[in-house]
Amino acid sequence: MPHTFYQKLVASHTVDRVDEQHVLLYADLHIMNEYTSPQAFAGLAEKDLLVRRPRQQMGIVDHVIPTRAVPVAARTIDIVDASKQAANFTRNCVTQGIHLFDVNDPAQGIEHVVAPEIGLIRPGMVVLCGDSHTTTYGALGALGFGIGTSEVEHVLATQTLVYRVAHDMRITVDGALPPGTTSKDLVLHIIARIGAQGARGFALEYAGSTIASLSAEARMTLCNMTVEAGARAALIAPDDTTIDYVRARVRDLDTATLETATAAWRSLRSDPNAVFDVEHHVDASQIAPYVTWGTSPDQAIPVDGHIPEVDTATGIDAATARKALDYIALPAGASIEGTPIDRVFIGSCTNARIEDLRAAAAMVRGRKVAASVRAMVVPGSGMVRDQAEREGVAQILIDAGFEWRQPGCSMCLAMNDDVLAPGERCASTTNRNFEGRQGRGSKTHLMSPAMAAAAAIAGHIVDIRKELVHG
Repeated sequence: MPHTFYQKLVASHTVDRVDEQHVLLYADLHIMNEYTSPQAFAGLAEKDLLVRRPRQQMGIVDHVIPTRAVPVAARTIDIVDASKQAANFTRNCVTQGIHLFDVNDPAQGIEHVVAPEIGLIRPGMVVLCGDSHTTTYGALGALGFGIGTSEVEHVLATQTLVYRVAHDMRITVDGALPPGTTSKDLVLHIIARIGAQGARGFALEYAGSTIASLSAEARMTLCNMTVEAGARAALIAPDDTTIDYVRARVRDLDTATLETATAAWRSLRSDPNAVFDVEHHVDASQIAPYVTWGTSPDQAIPVDGHIPEVDTATGIDAATARKALDYIALPAGASIEGTPIDRVFIGSCTNARIEDLRAAAAMVRGRKVAASVRAMVVPGSGMVRDQAEREGVAQILIDAGFEWRQPGCSMCLAMNDDVLAPGERCASTTNRNFEGRQGRGSKTHLMSPAMAAAAAIAGHIVDIRKELVHG
């Protein structure tokens, strides 16, 4: 019987079948942050248990760390509760022999940026983390998904997880993305089309000529945000792009082992006649740059579009749409282009890699951030920050008037010093625009790095296709 890529990954990691819907799944790698692990470690201590396989864990402080521009060695967490949380996490990792990227580590950054760039993520793996955007790793052919705190404890103790097997969905994307349109726009288009719950209960595989043309980093953006459509996982079958990215970063395999692994990675794909429970097809050539208008990632429209009228908002409940419009303080029927903004944030596990920063720099080279806007760039890791500085990308952004910060989750979720003030409107490259996500009473519009950078210059949301034509 033919099988999907997802089914093969689950089967290859199944330790035992629990019942018709659940298996005991083995985890090749478990990643932790300071935010979702404290109760798990406490649970182990109460049961007098040790971490079963410390070398298959990775810890990183990223959610609560401040990103102000001070030397790495001088970074401190001044928020008392956050400081205690990070110190407790460090103590737990050291005690259990888990490798930790702590506050003062030069390679510190966002977990979903650091893990791939140091070669920990490889095709065919199962990777777990107490963070929903673990779906990022599907870009490299790994089954990654977020887990809850009680599940974190189970993985620490057993290196396994009781896992409910998902259904299969495939989205085939063909055609060339138009100039100014990126993988961020593609995923916003998909989420808007199928809805915030459109992939609930499914592992979603991407296929098609458009996906094949994307860089590894662009694929990470796509898979990262697929969870915003409710997907349990996102997957892209490994190809030359995947292999080249991974091989350039793997450091622990000798040449012969790496060649054997590469041959195995190339075989990871859905069988030609595999049956998916749901299929969608997308024409990439028709996708414009996208911007969210409401308080959910599926409330998104092309930048040259108009905010939906409440009674005609396709697929959106009228009460939900009214609530979103009331919060975001924009009228139905209005053009999203031209909406004034107060802040710009370029960063997060969605869009803080070197390609993202290059795209932003290309948009602002030789120009200045509007006087009415405060704009900041937070690289995804110390390695990304260093590379941007070596390439001159950082200097272009600094010269334009952007704040150049240290790595961290930063304003993606406002669990640190980087918070929007009530009422501030932000053009953001993050993954969620929920109420208060970037600060109590704040208003978030999701978009690509190039779109956010252009908004910083103009002082309002712009259609960068016009910039590309006239600029």
